[in-house]
Amino acid sequence: MFNLLAGYTIDVLQPYAMWITVGLIAAILLAGIIIFFVKKDVFRKFAKIAGFGFVFYALIVGIVLLIFDIIKHYDAAYLEKNYVSKDIIPYVFIPVLVTLCLMLGSAVILFVINKRKPENLKQASVICGIVCALSLITAIIMIALFYTNHIVGDGYYTDGYGELNSAALYVSAAVLVIGTIVAALILGRKDRKGFDTRCIAFAGITIALSFTLSYVKLWRMPQGGSVTLVSMLPIMLFSYVYGAKKGVLIGLIYGILQSLQDPYIVHPAQFLLDYPIAYAVTGLAGCLTYTNIFKKLPQLKFTIGALIGAALRFIAHVLSGVFAFGAYAKDAGAASALAYSLTYNLVVLIDVALVIIVGIMLFSSESFNKEIGKFNTEAFSDL
Repeated sequence: MFNLLAGYTIDVLQPYAMWITVGLIAAILLAGIIIFFVKKDVFRKFAKIAGFGFVFYALIVGIVLLIFDIIKHYDAAYLEKNYVSKDIIPYVFIPVLVTLCLMLGSAVILFVINKRKPENLKQASVICGIVCALSLITAIIMIALFYTNHIVGDGYYTDGYGELNSAALYVSAAVLVIGTIVAALILGRKDRKGFDTRCIAFAGITIALSFTLSYVKLWRMPQGGSVTLVSMLPIMLFSYVYGAKKGVLIGLIYGILQSLQDPYIVHPAQFLLDYPIAYAVTGLAGCLTYTNIFKKLPQLKFTIGALIGAALRFIAHVLSGVFAFGAYAKDAGAASALAYSLTYNLVVLIDVALVIIVGIMLFSSESFNKEIGKFNTEAFSDL
């Protein structure tokens, strides 16, 4: 009964949360425009308060929805109907929820300490970093154990009707992994800094905020995938600020978290392509961070990086569709699995188009560029 109530609650809350969030963003933008033209001297303060306020609002809403989502799916009948083992709760949902809460909590703690007792910041950063790292490693191990034990091919994928191609999936995943690592090392070779306090706090809020926004789905696809309310914007902003190397790492972590939200997994390599790899390559949006290219045109610099990250994510999803989901192409009467996968995954390009539109609006603000420059003075010393 409790599970049914939770399921009903989240089904009711999600659309309301989406429209309230959209309305809140519209109200903030409208108020910001009015303040900018009427009382420009307080615009910067308003932007800072509104930004932090929206971040914490979104994170709280996201965590509440995730908790209800977990309760809803902890129903044996629901899990059996959707061919999911009930072990997904302790092995996937709980570890990820704990990690998400710890990241958010650490970011808040470091922010408060930096304001009140900056002399304790270094020690607090080390402690928070270790706690979050241990939680993340534990979550990754638990998720890996779950999918290793429960991914089983059924007749739909294995009897010759659109049979998945394991060899091609593994090769595709390996090529993208190696290519991404090489690209991140080359593009991030000028990055001499590790994860300092600001970077850790920014990373924690980035991952949690992207995960929260991913719950606001404007358009959902039948076999997984959706157009969200610019959920990739925080990840791409982080990558833009700190570069490709850190961006890929944060994207990878986010991709692992994404694997618990409406997971559609039929093969280990397909899991890698559609989740960790697809979002890790998005971190290459920061490929121009340590270059002087378009330094005076941050809108263009961000747009090019976002398009590169989105294109690589699109390729990862297309390869997964071609080699793992050929059966769906046959069901749809498509000319080929490639044609079906290319068409189906156009949703990625719609998603990034929204991100770029909002990103251009943000980077058109001089105040926003100055605030962004404070996070990584090494890369944005002239802002």
